[in-house]
Amino acid sequence: MKKPAGELTGKVALVTGAGSGIGKATAIVFAREGAKVALLDRTEESLEKTVEEIEALGGHTLKISADISFVPDMERALATIAEQWGTLDIVFANAGINGVWAPLEDLQPEEWDRTININLRGTFLTVKYAIPLLKKKGGAIVITASVNGTRIFSNTGATAYSCTKAAQLAFAKMAALELAKYKIRVNVVCPGAIDTNIEESTEERNLTKEKEPVDFPEGKIPLTNGKPGQSEQVAQLVLFLSSAKASHITGTPVWIDGAESLLMG
Repeated sequence: MKKPAGELTGKVALVTGAGSGIGKATAIVFAREGAKVALLDRTEESLEKTVEEIEALGGHTLKISADISFVPDMERALATIAEQWGTLDIVFANAGINGVWAPLEDLQPEEWDRTININLRGTFLTVKYAIPLLKKKGGAIVITASVNGTRIFSNTGATAYSCTKAAQLAFAKMAALELAKYKIRVNVVCPGAIDTNIEESTEERNLTKEKEPVDFPEGKIPLTNGKPGQSEQVAQLVLFLSSAKASHITGTPVWIDGAESLLMG
């Protein structure tokens, strides 16, 4: 029996931060649904496991090492996709860091700049250099923001991170309107606690004295009694927003957090 076509058969997708967590899970889901997937991360080595899993599915990948905040890297990344595949249908602007979480007095300007550059500038550059390819046929852009900065403001010290996430949401709404005439949709996923390794990019410093006391009921994620969500769940949401099933959805944030942000906002 012939295998049925996937939802993304014939599509080309770019996934940033594809070496782990939500990016890896989404790249695999895209490949499973028939897309060719350009995998972007800081090093090609970080992409090896993602490539292995996609190749085991019979999928097609393109490995790209790049710093999303560095113009020449992103120009080269999109030029590589154009050269190899000639088109682009989906962009998942997912790469980012938590950065330094510290009181404003302790947060150093260079720490602020690094978080802003990677999370916000990186999103801008990813989208900017993808537009010429996306304009050929239209397509979908999905941006990973967060519950922080969009619904939750009680995580003391996360100011730089939260500002980038709030700005990503504003950026997506502006881009959605600007790009609608090209049939390019732009949406945002706002995950809560997800079981990934993003904590490895977090440095917390001197937060105890600044943190406002907040009492939560037992289990801060009501839907799962405190258990974090899984990257695969976010990947399924990104798949929906990238597919024809979401053809009339643009400029829209979707929170995926098991009601965590309703409790903590």
